[in-house]
Amino acid sequence: MTPATGGSALGRLGEDAAGDWYLQHGCEIVQRNWSCRTGGIDLICRRGRVLVICEVKTRSTHQFGSPFEVVTSAKRRRLRRIATLYLLEAAPSSTVVRFDVVAVQDGRVEVLENAF
Repeated sequence: MTPATGGSALGRLGEDAAGDWYLQHGCEIVQRNWSCRTGGIDLICRRGRVLVICEVKTRSTHQFGSPFEVVTSAKRRRLRRIATLYLLEAAPSSTVVRFDVVAVQDGRVEVLENAF
């Protein structure tokens, strides 16, 4: 499995802003845009034993609601399955996993830690 390429310019800006937030809060960036045939993970960070699986949602307007609202239960289930594949491939067994959702809108980064 490899890092994915592509995505929108807005999405990449959002992922960069989210990555900067995690770096400022003591995390290291382990992987950006990891993908497999099932899907992808936007950002994977680590702080100590905690591995953060991060879904980043970037919006330029409020027209379609909050970025947090689009991470549905189906999206959460899918992300858990994808994270399991990543963990089997790349993470030590002592890793503690946390799922975060990051909303980037109007130049602001909001992080919902332990979102699910």
